[in-house]
Amino acid sequence: MGRKSSVKSKEKRLKRKEEQQKILLAMSVVDKANKLTDPLEPFPVFRKFNKNGIEAELFIKRVTDLDESTKSWIFNLTKRNMQLKYEQCSWGWNDNKKMEELMDEAAWYLIAKGVDGTFLGFSHFRFDMDEGIEVLYCYELQLEPAIQRKGLGKFMMQILELVAFKNNMRKVILTILKNNHYSKFFKALNYEIDETSPIDYQDETFPYEILSKFNKRLASSTTPNVNNKKPGQSNGHPHCCSGHHHHPLMS
Repeated sequence: MGRKSSVKSKEKRLKRKEEQQKILLAMSVVDKANKLTDPLEPFPVFRKFNKNGIEAELFIKRVTDLDESTKSWIFNLTKRNMQLKYEQCSWGWNDNKKMEELMDEAAWYLIAKGVDGTFLGFSHFRFDMDEGIEVLYCYELQLEPAIQRKGLGKFMMQILELVAFKNNMRKVILTILKNNHYSKFFKALNYEIDETSPIDYQDETFPYEILSKFNKRLASSTTPNVNNKKPGQSNGHPHCCSGHHHHPLMS
């Protein structure tokens, strides 16, 4: 019995070591992506969008490189598009928490501007770890109401996927409020319910679902789930309120 127990103990140590090595490798991939100067540089043809009467120029910058007027527009557009949806579910809206999330130093922004300099839309994203896996996490996709449903949102999501997979992220992940009819938009782009999406129970329901799209090139290589938190929660609080991952989007 002693010998058998020793073998099992060794196997567990080896497995744990292997998992730790995978996590360290994933973290190095995320760190490398976050050191990029311009994630859009390998895709010059995606710097311009000209369709359905919209002529736009696109660029990616860290939040720390944005001027105050751009930051103000980002917050105001998010509030205009999302405040009511937040207030109609259990999350509620809080200016300070949303501003803190949007301006977190880890944030990257894909921004679309008209050729006349008018802001048209943005995506707030981050290269990050999620459940032990390296991901591009799309926190927001916000478009000015006048230019929605004209293909720009789809174009911007294609850019995020290109950037994610070019930099070896295992998936693009996002969260959508269930009361947001734009969830159909993401599902039409082949985003599926992620394994981390919380499941409703009789005594507990969640106002959101988590969607993702895998990097097919890396799909055969899996990383174990090392996060034992209850799905849909962080430190006992819904992610929308914690300032961490999982936030609702709109296209």
